[in-house]
Amino acid sequence: MHTSSDRYHPQTAAIRCGHRRTGENEHNEPIFVTSSFVFDSCEQASERFSGDMEENVYSRFTNPTVCGFQNRLAALEGGRFCVATASGMAAINGTLQALLKAGDHVVASSGLFGATVSLFRQYFEKFGVSISFVNMTELEQWRLAMRPDTRLLFLETPCNPMCEMADIRSIADIAHGSGAMLAVDNAFFTPALQRPLELGADIVVHSATKYLDGQGRCVGGAAVTDDKDIHSSLFSMLRTTGPTMSPFNAWTFSKGLETLALRMKQHSVNALAVARWLQTHPAVKRVYYPGLQSHPQHDLARRTVTSFGGMLSFEVSGSKYEAWEVIDGTEFLSITANLGDAKTTITHPATTTHSRISQQERDRARITDSLIRVSVGLEHVEDIIGDLKRGLDRVRIWAG
Repeated sequence: MHTSSDRYHPQTAAIRCGHRRTGENEHNEPIFVTSSFVFDSCEQASERFSGDMEENVYSRFTNPTVCGFQNRLAALEGGRFCVATASGMAAINGTLQALLKAGDHVVASSGLFGATVSLFRQYFEKFGVSISFVNMTELEQWRLAMRPDTRLLFLETPCNPMCEMADIRSIADIAHGSGAMLAVDNAFFTPALQRPLELGADIVVHSATKYLDGQGRCVGGAAVTDDKDIHSSLFSMLRTTGPTMSPFNAWTFSKGLETLALRMKQHSVNALAVARWLQTHPAVKRVYYPGLQSHPQHDLARRTVTSFGGMLSFEVSGSKYEAWEVIDGTEFLSITANLGDAKTTITHPATTTHSRISQQERDRARITDSLIRVSVGLEHVEDIIGDLKRGLDRVRIWAG
């Protein structure tokens, strides 16, 4: 059964869409662990290689398990096409490779993930693509950065790790008014909470490693679009350069999508409770979470997302060593740079996820040495708060 995504609610599509039953009539999606596929004749092989027949050719770019995940994620994002990749960074790199050429200009938000900034700076500038970074929340900066050669606008919202939010619809209007495209990294909110294509974005990229999986098991990525020409460029990139998602990982991500809506709802409930509690602790200077009324884009979040997600960050009194003291003082929170896991994770962005970008770039993104990022998991919220209290109380004792 290959359920049509436009007939059902997204939560149903997340469970039913994308599976074409084989002759075995299986109920659960199978994993096609094969590198190649057999053709009935030379004529059929020729038709498949030429693209005249859209069937399996080679698992670098056509595998039934991977296609099932692609169809399911596209349905959730409200798009028609998806290209799955070996990692989230492969999805971003592949999107840029597919859409840009030497002489093109990109406008990107300054709060991007550190590896994405490095990708622009170390590689695409080397190949003749120029980059302008702007404050994501300042629409006038986006407008002023546009040039005749601007091809793409790129942002992630909420941004990592400051949890600032972008006005996707307004930025899409700026892009389209100049003949450019808008790509949005939707890894933090996922289509369960935010659907950028409906707000005017042309491409949505994902690190499937995060919430789409939800249990920290596999690495993968994806790019989703509703534009046939964009998809053709993305698919050609995948076929030629080969950043391929494995069938096993695709199967794992498909299973993750089935519970995505339920998990994101609970992540959001827990994160809001943690954020509110952090505001009350004397060792905390400021909390960054879109669900708080103190958040600068709280009203925007209320208008554009169904809930506020599981990611937050906060600054402690002091600097790097106090932040480390908090993190090292926790008991069961996982000190790891991954996020979107059922287990709560905690990290120090300035010395981990954003350590490879320059101090100037960290300053521009307001990533201070006292900043801590938390991916709030699905444990009981009282236990999460209790563990954060252990760490924060150590700072109070140490400082006092």
